[in-house]
Amino acid sequence: MVDAVVKSFSGFGVDENSLISILGKWNKDEAKNFRTRTKFFIEDDRHFEKWVVDQMDKIKREFLRFQGVIVLWTMHPWERDARLINEALKDGPKLYNVLAEIACTRLSDELLGARRAYHSLYDCSIEEDVASLVTGDEKKLFIALVSSYRYEGLKVHEETAKSEAKTLSNAVKNAAKKHPLEDEDVVRILSIRSKLHLKSVFKYYKEVSGEDMEEDVDTYWNLKHAVECLSTPHTYFIKVRNR
Repeated sequence: MVDAVVKSFSGFGVDENSLISILGKWNKDEAKNFRTRTKFFIEDDRHFEKWVVDQMDKIKREFLRFQGVIVLWTMHPWERDARLINEALKDGPKLYNVLAEIACTRLSDELLGARRAYHSLYDCSIEEDVASLVTGDEKKLFIALVSSYRYEGLKVHEETAKSEAKTLSNAVKNAAKKHPLEDEDVVRILSIRSKLHLKSVFKYYKEVSGEDMEEDVDTYWNLKHAVECLSTPHTYFIKVRNR
C-alpha cells in the first residue's frame, strides 16, 4: 500500500483516482479504532466520535507548513533564499534571524546567487530592501552581511585575529555606553572576514574575555544570531529545530 501511495504522487501532479482508491480501502472498524485511540476525537453523549476542534486546527496548520516546506525544497536554492529573505523583511524583526542565517551560513557564491535571484524576483537588491525596511542598530550589520563576499581560502593571519578579538571584546564590554553594532569595527570584522579567520577570532575572544562571544552578547539577539551562525552553525540550527 505504501508503494501505491508513493506511485500516486509520482510525476507531475497527483493521481487522485489512485489515492482515493487506496484510502477507500480503510474499513469501518479500522476507522473507528483510529478515532477512539487518538487524541484528535472525543465521544459525545450520543456515542459519536467528533473532531476536537483545536486538534483539527493543529493538523491543518501542520499540513500547510509541510506543504510550504515541500514547495521551498523544490525551488532552486538561490530563489529559495531570496524568497525567504523577502518574507523575513516583510514580516519584520521577529524573522530577522533568517537574514543572519542565510547571510552567515552560505558560501560566497551561494549568497551572490541569492542576491541575483532577488534582483530578478523583486526588481531591486537585497541591500536596498534591508536599508529601507530594517530599523534599529542592526541595520548596518545586516547590510554588510548580505553584501559580503568572503574569502574562502585557508590563510589566517593569527596576529590580526588576536587583535580583532580584543576589538570585539572591548566593544562588548563598553555595551552600556555604546551598542556593539554602532561600532564600525564590529560590523567590519563580522561581515568581511573569512569564516576560518573568524574561528580564530572567536577562539582568541574566549581567551581574552573568558566567555564565548555568543554568551557575552546574549541580550543582543540579532548580533547573537550572526555570531552563532558564523561560529557554530550546526549547533545553531539544532537549537532552531528543537524550539
